[in-house]
Amino acid sequence: MSTLLQDLRYTFRTMARSPGFTIFATLIVGLGIGASSTVFSVVSALLLRPLPFRDPGHLVWIANTAKDGDLSGLTVQVGHFNDLREQNKSFSDIAAYFAFYGVGDSKLTGDGEPERLSGVPVSQNFFPLLGVQPLLGRLFNADECRWNGPKAVLLSYGLWQEHFASDPGIVGRSLTLDDAPVTVVGVLPASFDFASVFAPGSHFDLYFPFPLTEETNRWGNTLAIVGRLKPGGTVESAQAELNILGDHIQRQHPERNGFTPRVSHLEEHVSGRLRPTLFVLACAVGVVMLIVCANLSNLLLARTATRKKEMALRAALGAGRFRLIQQMLTESIVLSCCGAVLGLILAVIGTRVLAHMDAMSIPLLGSVRVDAGALGLTLLIAVLTGLFFGLMPALQVPTVAVNDALKDSARRSSEGKRHNWIRSMLVVSEIAFACVLLVGAGLLIRSFLRVLDVDLGFQPERAAALRIDPSSKYSTQAQRNAYFDEALRLIRSTTGIEAAGLSDALPLGRNRSWGVGAKGQVYSKDQYPEAFVRVVSDGYVKAMGIPVRAGRDFAESDTPSSQPVIMINETLAQRLWPGQDPIGRVLNADVDRRVVGVVGDVRHIALEQGSGSEMYLPIRQCQDYPSVDLVVRTALPPGGLASTIRAALKPVEPNLPGNEFRTLQTLVDKAVSPRRFLVILLAGFSAFALILASLGIYAVISYSVNQRTQEFGIRMALGAERRDVLRLVVGKGMALVLAGGVFGLGAALVLTRLMASLLYGIQPNDFATFLGVSLVLGSVAFAANYIPARRATKIDPMVALRYE
Repeated sequence: MSTLLQDLRYTFRTMARSPGFTIFATLIVGLGIGASSTVFSVVSALLLRPLPFRDPGHLVWIANTAKDGDLSGLTVQVGHFNDLREQNKSFSDIAAYFAFYGVGDSKLTGDGEPERLSGVPVSQNFFPLLGVQPLLGRLFNADECRWNGPKAVLLSYGLWQEHFASDPGIVGRSLTLDDAPVTVVGVLPASFDFASVFAPGSHFDLYFPFPLTEETNRWGNTLAIVGRLKPGGTVESAQAELNILGDHIQRQHPERNGFTPRVSHLEEHVSGRLRPTLFVLACAVGVVMLIVCANLSNLLLARTATRKKEMALRAALGAGRFRLIQQMLTESIVLSCCGAVLGLILAVIGTRVLAHMDAMSIPLLGSVRVDAGALGLTLLIAVLTGLFFGLMPALQVPTVAVNDALKDSARRSSEGKRHNWIRSMLVVSEIAFACVLLVGAGLLIRSFLRVLDVDLGFQPERAAALRIDPSSKYSTQAQRNAYFDEALRLIRSTTGIEAAGLSDALPLGRNRSWGVGAKGQVYSKDQYPEAFVRVVSDGYVKAMGIPVRAGRDFAESDTPSSQPVIMINETLAQRLWPGQDPIGRVLNADVDRRVVGVVGDVRHIALEQGSGSEMYLPIRQCQDYPSVDLVVRTALPPGGLASTIRAALKPVEPNLPGNEFRTLQTLVDKAVSPRRFLVILLAGFSAFALILASLGIYAVISYSVNQRTQEFGIRMALGAERRDVLRLVVGKGMALVLAGGVFGLGAALVLTRLMASLLYGIQPNDFATFLGVSLVLGSVAFAANYIPARRATKIDPMVALRYE
């Protein structure tokens, strides 16, 4: 222990004598460890840490098997759910929530400004199945879960804290939601966050009871199901039972929608799709740490050379080789631990920033934090990094030729010949690692740009949406149509509004599909066409920037008393009437409707997925809309647009909330947020790696110039031109870059194939990316070589010849 304390005291004195080196090394280690701890915290929250529910290992996700992957195909009908719950033998219980919830579905009025709140209806046993107990009050009872039962609501912890100032007397209080009284029966705990698990990127304030009755069964596929396996049960055995049970239920009820259940672990459903992304990030961090170690090993090798006389003197005074190596390793570990302290601070800041990225559609991101596991990993990385980058320089501690080492005349030439190849190999490895990271980041960036460059089918620029659901006082279709007519008239007469229309759903959000077929055609049940359905008004396609390919848009004259009409997209037109003009033809959706227009395809599910079949029903002829968004195209700045719209609509809706105002660009940004998350982090790691690699090249060439000062002086004294010296120095450095680049590009060609599932629109061996990385790496490396090479050309031969 006394020896260790002595080494520590000496280490701190040594670090104090070289503040520049200490700060630089601490910064490099801190950035590397900070990145490692941050990514590990993300991996821990998304993949390693159990879900925040009771006994999460027994929770499973039960989905329907969809043909097209839309929400209607993935959800289950109420009747199927009830039968499954009663007849299964694998689950202790199954619960569900209404999957077609909407953003801002509930309007809270009363005290203060009207406010849009988001809520989700759940089955009575949903919270007990998850093991969630209310912080205040109680959960829903059976009476409240009846059709037209007493109106009840559970508040989220955030809403209770922010809107009701954590009032402990909130239970039993009546709120006015959608112009109707609703009783607060409880407050959920802060640990429960529905959105982070089941709807990442969203926010929920309220929870309502969902009646599992014949009335809701007629709504079609609406339920998302969570089950709890019995003790000893497995996903495989549950899947085997549901294969049989699903087929049995479907044969018993052919009048219902199709039902082919698929079982998976809930944690796999929540974050399984992110596993490849997190694997890439973890590998990137590992590569960064290897570059950090190589860079610092280079620095310590150079520092060891300057301390060779000191080490030789200590050896002459009786210090053995092991004692000197111990001292060197102590210094490197202490230096690494100092960097770990900085890295931990950076990790805490980084995780807090990530946890508050509400617009990111990444599950459990809000729970990311530096926990005990991250602290332990930080300490482990610090020690291993210290050993790794300190071991090679420590092994170079001299044990022989003490007399020569103490002579000033030998201190440069012998050391340079002995260890230059080690430092050169470290630089080659840095270049290779940086090359792999740059290629990976380049592929993802190009892929991301390809995604952003896809034809959305609509134009999000200068377009925005605001919920304007008609209040309960508009109880009939005629009253609601009058409300829509007046609302559109008022908005379209507002200065700065170029177009306006209504829709029950916006792109890249929730979706539902209906069966639709050409009249007179016969389809088998499993081949009956389906299409996404949108209930819209006239002016919607213009406000969205959706092109009309044939026919016309809806008109104000498309009312309940006129002929039922419909617009379809190009894909559905080709599906129903390939090679024919669909205008004027009749198809069956909710009723027989005549096609009056064909519009361009819109990417409703994701930017990477095609549009599929779509149909548009006129809002004045259809009452099946859960919500209504007003979409406007405007030249007005977004900041004041919400208040402008509220002022314009005040004559028809004085209590219109404005907090759910959204630009359409935010919908696009949210849809690409997981891909952007990966691109930003990997691009940051790659830039850091490139900087470290260039510093490594600069350090080696700069050190070489210092070691060869006399040589360059002699060359110039014998007639060598400055450009000859410049070519000699730069040539040596670029040879290292070429070697590292060859190894790096070869490794990238193999490793990037593992990223194929993360790419869109480009191949893992994309030539342009590899060429671009080669040019960037070569340019940065040339600059790092040129600076010390330029210094070498300014050496005065007379001074150099006297240089020792």
